[in-house]
Amino acid sequence: MSGKSPEIVALGECMIELLSDEPLDVASTFRKSYAGDTLNMLHMATKLGTSCGYVTRLATDPFADYLMAEWRRTGIDTTAVRRVPGFTGMHFISLLPDGDREFLFYRKGSAASTMTPDDLDHEYIAGAQLLHVSGILQAVSPSCRETVLHAAQSAKRQGVLVSYDTNLRANMWSAAEAREAMDEILPFVDYVFPSHPEETDALIGALDPRGVIDFFLQKGAGAVAVSQGENGATAGTSAGAFQAGPITPGGVEDTAGAGDAFVGGFLHSLLQGKGADEGLKWGIACAGLKVAARGAIAGQPTRTDVEQWLDTVEVRSA
Repeated sequence: MSGKSPEIVALGECMIELLSDEPLDVASTFRKSYAGDTLNMLHMATKLGTSCGYVTRLATDPFADYLMAEWRRTGIDTTAVRRVPGFTGMHFISLLPDGDREFLFYRKGSAASTMTPDDLDHEYIAGAQLLHVSGILQAVSPSCRETVLHAAQSAKRQGVLVSYDTNLRANMWSAAEAREAMDEILPFVDYVFPSHPEETDALIGALDPRGVIDFFLQKGAGAVAVSQGENGATAGTSAGAFQAGPITPGGVEDTAGAGDAFVGGFLHSLLQGKGADEGLKWGIACAGLKVAARGAIAGQPTRTDVEQWLDTVEVRSA
């Protein structure tokens, strides 16, 4: 492959998102958008000034044309996106009267679910500073799980950093399957992003955030950032750990994609040579500003917004 690779390359599954303000059984109008955990992260990092590229399979349908145009418009490099016959996965979201959300997914057999290791361009990975993968793509299909593992192995072999968001989805596979997939990739991972307590309880047993950090450090990770929802986040390395509470200057309208925004901010900071404490600041600011608006991507803040609120994030030793 010719040309320069972006700083962050991520593998993932992107789905068309159809959102209604009414329950799905009575909804008549939907707003079209798109989302995918690693792609949400790439959008956040791109907004902050980090160059990013996406590795996935897309169908040849009109939805895929829409996605390609949107990614290029927003600055996501699509060099490694492969088009194949088939359909683009989609999901419906409704906002219920009590503020909760209802989801309905159509992804089995989608173009993204058919990814294989043959889709990987190893030169493209080698040119990046960091490869990002997640547990969701591992769960999509056996071939996707194999592709994630091969990508991490390729990155490690070529001296590229690897970050991993555990992102357990209980509706996609069992905790035992997720643990097995996590264990197979951890030897190649430098940065881990688990969510506490639901994910960590299922994947490694009931530990406090500092215990979660120690667990992954002992598995070989260089840094661990534990998202804790309304309790903020805790991050650490072998040199020590830090904790920060959340900020929500615009209130809480929609938490979708907040964790992905956190990862995007944290990784952006790390690639600027900052430590875990500064990474917490960027991650917490990105997530806290994102929840003020609807949409995992549409609600993300600008770099100017994030910089305005960075100093309000209080980081302390954990």
